[in-house]
Amino acid sequence: MIVGGVGSKGGGGAGLRAVLVALCVTEITSWGILYYAFPVLAPAITEDTGWSTSAATAAFSVALAVSGIVGIPVGRMLDRRGPHLLMTVGSVVASLAVLVVAWAPNLVWFTAGWVLAGVAMSSILYQPAFAALTRWYGPRHLAALTTVTLVAGLASTVFAPITVALSHWLSWRGVYVVLAVVLAVVTVPLHAIVLRRPWPAAPPSKRSAEAPDDVRSIVRSRPFVVLVVAMTLGSFGMYAGVVNIVPLLDERGSGTTVAAWALGLGGAGQVVGRIGYAAFARRTSVRTRTVGVLAATAATTALLAFVPGPIWLLVALSILAGTARGVATLLNATAITERWGASSYGTLSGILSAPAMAASAIAPWAGAALAGPLGGYPHMFALLAAACGTAAVLAVASVPGGRRPSRPFVGAREVTDVQDVQDVQGADESGLSARLEK
Repeated sequence: MIVGGVGSKGGGGAGLRAVLVALCVTEITSWGILYYAFPVLAPAITEDTGWSTSAATAAFSVALAVSGIVGIPVGRMLDRRGPHLLMTVGSVVASLAVLVVAWAPNLVWFTAGWVLAGVAMSSILYQPAFAALTRWYGPRHLAALTTVTLVAGLASTVFAPITVALSHWLSWRGVYVVLAVVLAVVTVPLHAIVLRRPWPAAPPSKRSAEAPDDVRSIVRSRPFVVLVVAMTLGSFGMYAGVVNIVPLLDERGSGTTVAAWALGLGGAGQVVGRIGYAAFARRTSVRTRTVGVLAATAATTALLAFVPGPIWLLVALSILAGTARGVATLLNATAITERWGASSYGTLSGILSAPAMAASAIAPWAGAALAGPLGGYPHMFALLAAACGTAAVLAVASVPGGRRPSRPFVGAREVTDVQDVQDVQGADESGLSARLEK
């Protein structure tokens, strides 16, 4: 059998189709339990413990920041050894971390649990999954990445209702214990068994005078530094926007229930954006789509800031903002391979992701903190739009060589002619379409 044109038979007793299915299951489970359960349980946590909302949220934010920092050495490990041991151990650590959070007797232990969870996040969320699929799928990696992000994009849709249902019967501590067991039962065996494949040798780097293949040289190059700054600003704007959309719409008079629906529909918008990414990538250059996605994020954020209503229009804008965020996830996933190839994907993506993760970690707190001094959430969203707009301008200089590459680099090899580009990208899109129809 084949997936996106790649044979499904492989070493380690598991085919590529099994790897893709396993990572879809483990990513939706990991995101749902480690990320989306907390916003649902946060009110119960503060009510039961007496801790302030800001203190509990800060502990959760620390986990995201730790994940970004630890992601740098994790990336190096991925390049050398592959995801099997890393993701298996990460799943075990994640399950233990959730138990620490559940049984924490005080805020110090609660924070320690989230620090441990942050270490685990770096080993089991998108970064290692993207690295695994990029190396194993080679030129057909885009369809695989899109599939995983489509499924993981439904994590809140699946696990928010499950968490709410459990909270009707159990305390927040009991809910986390149940979720820890689910996390262990689902993710540990899948990572331990299905990811036991030979780790392919690193493909040749994309060699040119403008894009040296040495990792240290790449990291110090102007395009890489600019890309890091642009992605960091964009991440801050997007995550602060999504977390604060509810108070913004509530301030506009929507009411909390309608605002919550707008947030959920924004998540559906992410899925729509990811479905269309393959066609978008086929028709645009690296620079055009990077600038375009960040500019679209800036535009939708600005519209949310300056359009006072009616409410249905604000909800529609929230969906459009979600679509831009969905595309941005795949943009980040392919940023390294499209510019410098896949030979050091794990290392470079870890360095690229670290400041962006830190920005996304402080975004929930910073957005709420800025709203007061700026005179309300509309003014805060205007500032976020400016941040995303700045990111879009900077992204113009994020491509090595300062011009559109004449021969796009796709996955693990350099494409040598126009027909090859069409074959590779067509396979990406057709493979994705076939799976979505099933």
